Order: sequence, then C-alpha cells, then structure tokens
Amino acid sequence: MTPTFTPTYAHIPPGPLAGPLQLLPINAEVVAVHTADGANVGSLKKVGGVWKFKAMGYDAAGGMEPGHGPLTEQHNMQFATPDAAEVSARLLGALAGTPDSSP
Repeated sequence: MTPTFTPTYAHIPPGPLAGPLQLLPINAEVVAVHTADGANVGSLKKVGGVWKFKAMGYDAAGGMEPGHGPLTEQHNMQFATPDAAEVSARLLGALAGTPDSSP
C-alpha cells in the first residue's frame, strides 16, 4: 500500500498537529501513525489481542524517543481495531482535552 502522504521522521515542534491522523500498515501487528502532513507520531501495536498506541518522538538531531512526542500522554491508549477515523478522533481529541476521548 502506497501512502497518500510522504512519511517523515523528525522532531515536531510544540503546537497543534495536522489532522486527520493517517495509518500506514507495517505488518499484521504494527501500524504506523502519522499526521496529515506525514510526521510520525507513533504506532499501533497489537498486544495480547488489543491494539495499543505507542507514542514516538524525535529529538532535534532526529534520534528516536520512544514514549515521547506530541502524543506522549496518549501512550498505551487502547483500540479494538486500527480504524483511522477512531484513532484520529481519540488521539487528537485527547490532545485537545475532549472529554469523550479517554482510553
């Protein structure tokens, strides 16, 4: 599957994220999560039959920082399926403080 965006892996400055979030399947149990403009913010990993969001950040030099980044507070949020609309709504909603976006 070819994404409709160019995936990037670099530091994301503070501020709002470009939505909706986009999902890019890596394999049967991992799906990369990117902003609408392609910035990687983490992944969904199937753990024990449950999809869990794993936040990813990048330092100024581009080094990976697992559990960090703009969605660090949503690390380990659970999903029944990797549905792009639900993942985007819940992760971005939690970032914005929307009450119904809890895990």
